[in-house]
Amino acid sequence: MKQRERRPGQKKTSGPAGESRRDDRAGRPAKPVARPAAAREAVRETPAAAAIVSRPLSMRTGERPLERVPVILESLGAGDFHLIDSGDGQKLEQYGPYRIVRPEAQALWRPSLAPQIWEKVDAAFTGDTDEEGTGRWRFPKAALGETWPLNLLGVDFLGRFTSFRHVGVFPEQIVHWSWMKEQVEKAGRPLKVLNLFGYTGVASLVAAAAGAEVTHVDASKKAIGWARENQALGRMEKLPIRWICEDAMKFILREERRGSQYDIILTDPPKFGRGPNGEVWHLFEHLPLMLDVCREILSPRAAGLVLTAYSIRASFYSIHELMRETMRGAGGAVESGELVIREAGLDGKTPGRALSTSLFSRWVPK
Repeated sequence: MKQRERRPGQKKTSGPAGESRRDDRAGRPAKPVARPAAAREAVRETPAAAAIVSRPLSMRTGERPLERVPVILESLGAGDFHLIDSGDGQKLEQYGPYRIVRPEAQALWRPSLAPQIWEKVDAAFTGDTDEEGTGRWRFPKAALGETWPLNLLGVDFLGRFTSFRHVGVFPEQIVHWSWMKEQVEKAGRPLKVLNLFGYTGVASLVAAAAGAEVTHVDASKKAIGWARENQALGRMEKLPIRWICEDAMKFILREERRGSQYDIILTDPPKFGRGPNGEVWHLFEHLPLMLDVCREILSPRAAGLVLTAYSIRASFYSIHELMRETMRGAGGAVESGELVIREAGLDGKTPGRALSTSLFSRWVPK
């Protein structure tokens, strides 16, 4: 982890201001025109506008937390995943037995490996049809099923060829999940973890397997169903996980009224979306209140609050300073920067270039 640390009041020095975006460009070797509608938000929840305006922001006092910037959290892969190569707006990945090509707008350079290696893949996302499920994928060797088993950090789950180019897991989050797992295991007590916008539940399963009591929230019934499938695959039905199919903002506002508290909160909101009843979510407009409510439901012995932001035209400093203002008077430190995945070559052990995937900000108590 690369960083520098400053205390409140210390003069700032200039740091990199990065932009992290996800772009639906087509997969290699063919490059069809991008489809704008299919995106990460396809099975992600969208908080309701009515709930967002239901209370004003809190007036915070006290010192802002220490800051550590820029922090680059880097993964070379883990378990059944590693990034093989990248370039020409695409990435070549290994997911268990399958070698996969998907679009990646930030891979501006040329691929390191020969074209024939990129061509010998099991699946490539094309995005050139309106079909659901596997219809937007090309399978050069043989037709594949929609799902296949994977393992990360000791947790079994299903990889999945989705119509919006994702595969049921976001492996750049491994660094956050590893951190969370460590906090849970060393706590000496069962930590309560809240996973907002929890998607297919891999983070929730990692936390529960480590000993946490988990509340998983996502407004998509499909995503909750996938999460339950993953739980069953790993024979983890007896672990303490609450699966909540609800709007995240509505849920945390209700938890605030109830006086509920959590020791770790993970939040991974979309940039923009519409809810099932026409509700509209804009990250830049609504994120301040979401973090404000999360602050209120953190326990006095909290281990951390983690925010990840994808596809936004902003520096990590925007969410960094928001997190520091939100956590005024709480002590601790806010560390912010980028999540990156390092190329690992065909053998999964040969470090190459770093591919930026997202921005993050994380408050920790010390």
